[in-house]
Amino acid sequence: MGSAIRLSGLIILLAMLLAPAGLRAQQTRPHSMLVLDQSDRRGPFYYQVFVGLRDAVSAHGHAPTTVYTESLDLNRFGGEAYEEGFRRFLEAKYRDRPIGVVVTVGAAALELALRWRPQLWPDTPIVFALVEDADFKRLRPPAFATGGIVTSKLRDAVTAARAVVPGLRSVVLVGAEWDRQVLFRNWKDEIAAGIPGLDIIEIIGRPMADVIERVKALPDHSAIIYTGLYSDGKDNYYPPSDALAFVAAKANRPIVVASETFLDAGGIGGFTIVPSLIGAEAARRSLRILDGEAPENLPPSVVDVVHPIFNWRQMQRWNVSEANLPKGSEIRFRDPTFLEKYRWRAVALVTALLVQTTLIAFLLHERFMRRKAEVESRNRLSDLAHINRQATAGELSSSIAHELNQPLGSILTNAETAELILGSPRPDLQEVREIISDIKRDDLRASEVIRRMRSLLKRAPFEKKEIDLNQTMREAFDFLKLQASARNVAIYLQTSPQTLRVKGDPVQLQQVILNLVVNSMDAMAKMPYGRTIIGRTEVNGDASAVISICDSGPGIPQDRLNDIFDPFFTTKEQGMGIGLSIARTIVLAHSGQLWAENQSGGGAVFHLSLPLAA
Repeated sequence: MGSAIRLSGLIILLAMLLAPAGLRAQQTRPHSMLVLDQSDRRGPFYYQVFVGLRDAVSAHGHAPTTVYTESLDLNRFGGEAYEEGFRRFLEAKYRDRPIGVVVTVGAAALELALRWRPQLWPDTPIVFALVEDADFKRLRPPAFATGGIVTSKLRDAVTAARAVVPGLRSVVLVGAEWDRQVLFRNWKDEIAAGIPGLDIIEIIGRPMADVIERVKALPDHSAIIYTGLYSDGKDNYYPPSDALAFVAAKANRPIVVASETFLDAGGIGGFTIVPSLIGAEAARRSLRILDGEAPENLPPSVVDVVHPIFNWRQMQRWNVSEANLPKGSEIRFRDPTFLEKYRWRAVALVTALLVQTTLIAFLLHERFMRRKAEVESRNRLSDLAHINRQATAGELSSSIAHELNQPLGSILTNAETAELILGSPRPDLQEVREIISDIKRDDLRASEVIRRMRSLLKRAPFEKKEIDLNQTMREAFDFLKLQASARNVAIYLQTSPQTLRVKGDPVQLQQVILNLVVNSMDAMAKMPYGRTIIGRTEVNGDASAVISICDSGPGIPQDRLNDIFDPFFTTKEQGMGIGLSIARTIVLAHSGQLWAENQSGGGAVFHLSLPLAA
């Protein structure tokens, strides 16, 4: 048994030793890829390249693959110092991150990756994308580098220009300097060779302001061919699609473009590069390598990513017929008419619209009438509440007069005293100052009494605002102190330690509290002693605040507990039976609840619950 195990182990070891080194490396290659984008991935074109790559990786079900991305932004930055700094950045960042394959987007990114590979990713394959045939021949990538070659020709752009401008005589090339172009450098050679029967005008490498001025007044029978601008010539950089939008806003001729992402910015179309296909093709090559294939077995090839695509909106602007477009053209942003989309439903839809219009008009009328009724109801409530406040003020008038007489009498006495002191040969000014201080204090006290009375009696529409329920209770109890003293009633207030924010009308809520307290005083009127009222505020859970008014009176007859809030029901000899009814109506208008119960130790308690403000 032991000899058999040793023999099996020996066979496995021998197979591993005889296996090619490249195969062993492929079997152990980590499932991760580093994408080096030569531009800024936030631009539409390069973002769509990444979207195509990401979607292809997500659809790969063999093994999960980690994708890292870095934007070199070589359109705006460059030079040996920048490149060396970026290399050190990558070395530090991915020191502990094994990379299975490096994916480069653009010839400049491929060139840097080939230069950095011995230091950063030894033995790691490179998959390139967005590389023209001329750049591929110039760089001559070794066997460990494979990818897709993109071909874009000026004659294809001219074919598209002739399709959108019948009788084309000249084309105007707008773009950055040829050595800064990513895919169109070979067009320079085609321009030098010339195109029979066609004038070629170059607006290449010019500041944005100059470009805008020149495209405003181009000759008839001409078209613009846009390759890409990256700067306005004043060190302001932007994606080429944004620059195209500036040009298209002023150009007097249609703009033929060579990238799918330029269509929405104002291009009429052409033989456009579809960037998502570039990313998807690079992802497929990379995944095959990560799954075990050698890059040498995947030779570079030309990829089919250039398709004739046109912008319907621009075609309508320049009166371009669909029949003039190249065969197999795809049209984007077409706006079908309503009848084209829903021809057989049109009659039914019109009928439904008429029915809906009638129903909506009826509902709006009902809504108007309901809101009118609600406004009238609130106005009636405000009027009734105002009358009730006046009645309450009448009951408290003697107490209010007494409360006003005290500070006013004190003011008169202090003023007479001050007059006598000032009439003496040597007046005591310090004592006069103290008298003046007393006069100010009594004046403020009288003003506060008047303010409370005006607040109670003012006639104002129902208006909700955020208030502190504790403060409302304090003001109401302060207002009632003297009345309670005159009736030989001890009143106490216990407020919640936390602020109780509710939405309501402070005047009307104070009226409810006054009604409840005055009712409790009336209920204890025939008691010889022990007249006590306790007011409390507290939080009920997290949703509502509760006010409780407890008295030590005889309580409410059990069979009358459900009737006391009905209009014109009263147990008082001189009562009208509207106070508690108004109080309940006010509370309901505040989305609250008002109820009463008898205490086990005697007396009644009224509870008022209001929702807390959010």
